[in-house]
Amino acid sequence: MTLKLHNFFRSSSSTRVRVALRLKSVPFDYVPYVLRSGETRRKPFLDLNPAALVPALELEDGRVLTQSLAIIEWLDETHPAPPLLPADAYGRARVRALAQTIACEIHPLNNLRVLQHLGQTFGADEAAQARWFEHWVTTSFDAIETSLARDPETGAFCHGDTPGLADICLYAQAWNNRRFSIDTSRWPVIDGIFRRLDAIAAFRDAAPDRQPDAA
Repeated sequence: MTLKLHNFFRSSSSTRVRVALRLKSVPFDYVPYVLRSGETRRKPFLDLNPAALVPALELEDGRVLTQSLAIIEWLDETHPAPPLLPADAYGRARVRALAQTIACEIHPLNNLRVLQHLGQTFGADEAAQARWFEHWVTTSFDAIETSLARDPETGAFCHGDTPGLADICLYAQAWNNRRFSIDTSRWPVIDGIFRRLDAIAAFRDAAPDRQPDAA
């Protein structure tokens, strides 16, 4: 039995885990769900994750991990090569801060259930939801761009010249931005990092448009 990744092709948190698995060369079975049809809000998925959220990584022994950052750190601890976090404490803190700015600041405000709630409860149409999405992306990407541009720790990627956890989160979010026609080129440092990441097979093969359930 191999690992089973329960995920959705367009979910940025699912993309993060797909990238990490591919960077680590860890084989996995791809189990797709359709979020808009509510497949994760009923059994059997609720038995895997009562929060009804993807991704969920089912281990060989049947135990299940949830939350993309927790899954990625588990992968980094159990499959240490290549490392996704720097060896030094400052570097690890910096990379985690960049990753969490995306995963904990942008994503919770812009995921599907939030956008649906805006529409169902507050009458926000698709245009209003798109403006909401772009506002929160811009708020954090402006800050990330400034941090990356002025920090000597930035290299070809977010931290040095080897892609890691921060790059995984950045790459997934940049793909998510495309759905709302947000041009990453307005942030030149971020855009350069994204383009270099997109040339790496482990990243490109994990992108939403390469998944078997992509529409």
